[in-house]
Amino acid sequence: MIDDEIYKNGGYFDDDGNKLDPDIIPKPGLCLVCAKEDNPYEIVLCNLNRLDQVGEAEFKCGAFEQKNK
Repeated sequence: MIDDEIYKNGGYFDDDGNKLDPDIIPKPGLCLVCAKEDNPYEIVLCNLNRLDQVGEAEFKCGAFEQKNK
């Protein structure tokens, strides 16, 4: 049975059910020049990608699109 109590306020959780705060994860430079940075439809995917790569030497994003100058 799933413990629904931990999910009542929404958010992001790791595989062990620990709540994750994407606001404390620094944005890599690639994110700062990405056209999707401020797109509300992409925020969840972007946050999950960044959270998944915490501690990695190099940040990679297959959805990256350069902002128009």
